[in-house]
Amino acid sequence: MLAVVVFVPSAPLLVPELAGPAAFDTEPVRAAVDDVVGDGRAAGADRWILVGASDDPATGVVQESGSGGFGRFGVDVRVRLHDGTGPRMSLSALIGAWLRERGGLDPMEPLIVGRDTAPGDCATLGAGLGQGLRDCADRVGLLVVGDGSYALTPKSPGGERRESAVALNDAIVAAVGDADTRTLAALDPQACAAEGVAGRVAWQVAAAAVEQAGRPVVAKTRYADAPFGVGYIAATWTLDDRS
Repeated sequence: MLAVVVFVPSAPLLVPELAGPAAFDTEPVRAAVDDVVGDGRAAGADRWILVGASDDPATGVVQESGSGGFGRFGVDVRVRLHDGTGPRMSLSALIGAWLRERGGLDPMEPLIVGRDTAPGDCATLGAGLGQGLRDCADRVGLLVVGDGSYALTPKSPGGERRESAVALNDAIVAAVGDADTRTLAALDPQACAAEGVAGRVAWQVAAAAVEQAGRPVVAKTRYADAPFGVGYIAATWTLDDRS
């Protein structure tokens, strides 16, 4: 059964070797990610599924290599999920694999979804995942990797602070904080693309899986900020075993 959902950002600077010793701004988000991974581990998951979005335009489930590295982000820290081969790992898969090793989230299998997948198709994928987990004897955790808007500060990757991006990011943070699966399911692909939201498809798949589980959820947000102009969220949804 589905036991817990852990939300983390897809930030390369979480990896200390990439951030460097002078990058003090990374410490709070890295600590929060370590905390939510610990919270997820405490939920007693027997295995993990990594839910993330592809880097390149695609729809549906995307097959990627089972191992790779962060070389394109400055330092080739190597990570591994499985023995499979394919195109290079997306950033969400790299972060998930790094957290698997760092946080002891093992075994872990990937579910990488094309970043252009429509909300209805994300819902179908998530519902199928949730139904499968309802019939599963194992306790399963979802590690959901994705970022919010990228135009939240004057020097953000989106070029400037946009109030439309801030409003959208605030709505996403509130939805994750309230375990509001309906708001996440209703995120508009065009608005998310315009504001640089990279986590939409992963959040929509996870939301549908939790809806399918049909059990009460306790939500806890440990971090929601934009230290580099991008919305980062570290949170957990723990599902009630008694229902």
